[in-house]
Amino acid sequence: MKTFNYTLKQQSLTELIDFSLFKNEKSVLIQVFCGSKKSILQNIINTLIEELPQSICIGSSTDGEINNDQVSTKKTIISISVFKNTSLKTYFVKNKDSFKNGYDLAKELCQEDTKLLITFTDGAKTNGEAFLKGIEAVNNTVPVSGGMAGDNANFKQTFISSQDKILTNGAVAVALNSNTLKAQNAYNFNWSPIGIEHTIDKVKDNRVYEISGMKPLDFYEKYLGEYVAKALPATGIEFPLIVKRNNLPIARAVIKKHKDGSLSFAGNLYKGDVVKLGFGNVELIMNNPVESLFEHCNIQKAESFFIYSCMARRRYMPSMIDIEIKPFSDIAPTSGFFTYGEFYHKDGHNELLNQTLTIVALSEEDCNESFDKNSCEISNETTSISEHARSLQALTHLIQQSSNDYNDQSKELEKGKIYAQNLLNSQKQFLKHAVHETNTPLSIIMGNIEMFEIQHGKNKFLSNIEVALKNVSSIYDDLSYLIKKDQVNEAVHEIDLVDFVRSRIDFFSQSAIKFKSTFNFKASNDEIIINFNETKLQRIVDNNLTNAIKYTLANEVIYVSLNIINQDCNFIIESKSKQILDQQKIFEEYYREETNVQEGFGLGLNLVKRICSEENVGIQLQSGENWASFTYTFKEIK
Repeated sequence: MKTFNYTLKQQSLTELIDFSLFKNEKSVLIQVFCGSKKSILQNIINTLIEELPQSICIGSSTDGEINNDQVSTKKTIISISVFKNTSLKTYFVKNKDSFKNGYDLAKELCQEDTKLLITFTDGAKTNGEAFLKGIEAVNNTVPVSGGMAGDNANFKQTFISSQDKILTNGAVAVALNSNTLKAQNAYNFNWSPIGIEHTIDKVKDNRVYEISGMKPLDFYEKYLGEYVAKALPATGIEFPLIVKRNNLPIARAVIKKHKDGSLSFAGNLYKGDVVKLGFGNVELIMNNPVESLFEHCNIQKAESFFIYSCMARRRYMPSMIDIEIKPFSDIAPTSGFFTYGEFYHKDGHNELLNQTLTIVALSEEDCNESFDKNSCEISNETTSISEHARSLQALTHLIQQSSNDYNDQSKELEKGKIYAQNLLNSQKQFLKHAVHETNTPLSIIMGNIEMFEIQHGKNKFLSNIEVALKNVSSIYDDLSYLIKKDQVNEAVHEIDLVDFVRSRIDFFSQSAIKFKSTFNFKASNDEIIINFNETKLQRIVDNNLTNAIKYTLANEVIYVSLNIINQDCNFIIESKSKQILDQQKIFEEYYREETNVQEGFGLGLNLVKRICSEENVGIQLQSGENWASFTYTFKEIK
């Protein structure tokens, strides 16, 4: 096998190419990589087919071309490969359904001795991933190479060709059939994920509508800035989303922006995909690509290399892209183009890649010897690169190291979070058991007090115990609610507020007497019906009654009233007490005034405020010298 590469400039094809070299060859593959107009490609392929009618000719528009160690733009490269023991077959399709295109191509071209399928699709209309899955549905063992056509980042119209026909949509392919041909494929990615993980929330095929709760356009503006967002897709091609598929890091670059803020990507994404933004790791890109790509095959005997590389690599490092190409051209003739999506095959799966260099090494010679790494090492001479390239390399190192540090810190924070969560869960479990175990002795004590009073009448000391027990019971109910609030039955019932408040006053009346105060209860109506959750209502009423008992001055009356105003009912607790100095903090957790007078945790009013917020109950606190008043407004009563 031999390959001859030509760059068309101002001369004619007959001046550029000595067609007599190929006239008597039976198996000739021509690849045309055109960075110019469609009309120019048409003239070129017409001449090629006329001069070499026995040849198989496929072509593609580009975002850059490769001729050995030279990278060009808006030029045309013609690569002519001559095979001795390989037959060629070509086919083209132009269905609207991308999967069907792949299926039909594979059905027509793949056979038992097919060693490689080289295929090009349009870069604007084809869903590259669906196309490759169509091929895989017919044959999942034949390596697939090639890519999606480019148009110099205009994203308007791409084109491909088969023989003398040019297509603006569809796919073309050539099958290389042989018993002796060796085809080895490989890829270089070198785009590193950076920043936090994001989730694809809403997507249809390759069009994404929502990422982590944001429109994709807003997502790119937030993380890459307004300029990049406005210039998409041309600018964002260098910053793809990275996701893992079949153990391969897959990049998905933006290819189209829609008016509704959604974005189309060069390949499918799926709901629930966890992605990160990516950036080009120049340090990795500049490493010896021969060693990193072909670790187990003696490519020193390769006779040709075909490279299909992402446009983003050329645009991201225009002054260094030849560093990645040159090592191959030092071994064998090398040609290819920069694509809008690269085709790759690994372990029975075809993958659409972005940001990636894919390469195929071909040889009809016997190359079964083991690979000697030293045989293809590149010269250790320092490569001369521009100051801009060195700055980009330094910036890449900074980003990568910062990303590594961030990942390490995130892991430590996650460990701390898990440890703290375990502590909280243990504490919650302890309180849950403690509260549960407290309920039984409380019930026994209360029951025995009642039995003693029935048999022997009231007793001063027993009354004190009863008062203290009711205070403990109220605290128990608060703790029980806090622990089990997520399991509280949220059902509401019709409750007579007058009867409910009166019953709770009766329950705490003995406690009030112990603290040298009494209740005075009045209601504007004999019956006031509200729809409310009984458990929550008890926490509001009990906490306010017990607080009034604790803080009302000795020998004073606690006034409790229910007043209807329009469709609302005000529940008011008022008494003479010390002035509340900080009326905002009084509802905060663990805050208490007069800490030297009364014991407690300061949880009650905070719990009341949370319930009132949940149930849309209004709260009003008023306090002056030696008085305080709490008003709770229950809305839309019956």
